[in-house]
Amino acid sequence: MASLPAARDPERVDGLTDTLVDGFGARLRGQLVRPGEPGYEEARTLWNGLIDRRPALVARCDGDEDVAAAVDFARENRLPLAVRGGGHGVAGHAVCDGGLVVDLSGMTAVDVDPEGRTARVQGGCTLADVDRATQRHGLAAPLGVVSATGVAGLTLSGGMGWLRRIYGLSCDNLVSATVVTAQGNVLSASASENDDLFWAIRGGGGNFGVVTSFEYRLHPVGPEVFFCNVYYPVDRAAEVLRSCERYLSEAPDQVGPLGVLGRVPEIAEFPSEAHGAPFVAVLALFPGDPADGEEALRPLREITKPICDLSGALPYVEAQTVLDEDYPDGGRYYWKSLNVPQLGDELIERLVEHAAAAPSPASTVDVWYQGGAMAQVGEEETAFANRGVPYLIGIEGNWDDEADSAANVAWVRDTFSGLRPFSGGGMYLNFPGFLEEGEQLLREGYGPNYERLAAVKAAYDPENLFRLNANIEPKKPNS
Repeated sequence: MASLPAARDPERVDGLTDTLVDGFGARLRGQLVRPGEPGYEEARTLWNGLIDRRPALVARCDGDEDVAAAVDFARENRLPLAVRGGGHGVAGHAVCDGGLVVDLSGMTAVDVDPEGRTARVQGGCTLADVDRATQRHGLAAPLGVVSATGVAGLTLSGGMGWLRRIYGLSCDNLVSATVVTAQGNVLSASASENDDLFWAIRGGGGNFGVVTSFEYRLHPVGPEVFFCNVYYPVDRAAEVLRSCERYLSEAPDQVGPLGVLGRVPEIAEFPSEAHGAPFVAVLALFPGDPADGEEALRPLREITKPICDLSGALPYVEAQTVLDEDYPDGGRYYWKSLNVPQLGDELIERLVEHAAAAPSPASTVDVWYQGGAMAQVGEEETAFANRGVPYLIGIEGNWDDEADSAANVAWVRDTFSGLRPFSGGGMYLNFPGFLEEGEQLLREGYGPNYERLAAVKAAYDPENLFRLNANIEPKKPNS
């Protein structure tokens, strides 16, 4: 009987000779890492321990010229190309099997202009890198809610954070960017230069090139803020979530609450008798004076008798780390999301039921209250779509043991399917799961902007080199 062919080695690429690879490495100011070499395992490992891929090469870039050389090498040798910023994207697109990873993680410079209230930020920066630099001047860019998150992936697909209702999304505060295109060209993108590209990278993800630097508009925040972090019994979920809704109808847009349904962790900050109990929490940050914030956030802390209230004044850079311990490096993560137009009784009951059914006590179902500044930007003004939807439901499967992966992934998918009838369409493309649902869901995510994005894609990446993302197929001629 004929023998079966040997399994393909994901690290080996036919046609890549040592001479060719050595020549590429010699062009880099940074480091080219190959399988078996020191640093390879670190370079291929992401925050999400569910992702286990083995690239053929990792180009640890040191500047735009390195990035352009890496893009040229991948294009010329028809290699799968992944782009790594902070490496925190839940879907794991930052690495690939048998291809080239353009690694920006060493590019972490932050240049703040306090008088102009802007910051130029390299593409390998995390939120923590940016917050440390801007807070020296009492300023902040509207970014995310976990300090280890990379700014690049966050911003390119929108950027939801504590400041979303007062200052908008991360992409709304983008002034300009430097982009290396699929042709290896280094372009500036702004409202006055390559404006079609600038429009597309504000919500269209990594489809259009490698963004090596971002210029953000900054706002006065901190250095001390008041942070609401209160946990209520889950049997009061409807009252709590509706109270947040009423609060926002009466309060200014300074506050963007996050509702969380989960189980009380077994740590000292929580009463021992509550450990493991289901909760509904309200988290929110007031960016102004902490004394004003304590008063402004009081209604969210007095909805009913809490299990525990961990609210208080603290430095903004610490507030940005409050959720960090819930997302440790190497944990396993599988998330999905969907927009919903209203929080009706039946939906809230479903949220509670699905959260209680999670196999992992670390998993949560989250309610992001949208609106405010993020909804004041026109639907087609940037590529980020579905701005007018008042609520985003995040479904977070978070667990540690690989043996539990199947059960946790199934829970996320079941929860998504169970909540889908309540959605009018659309999702947050930084919480996309792995898009098994196909093109329909992707088109919903990009909303009415999909066709225009496909046209921009065709102009800048007609061969779809940048396809390891929430991918937009280039628009075909005459289609």
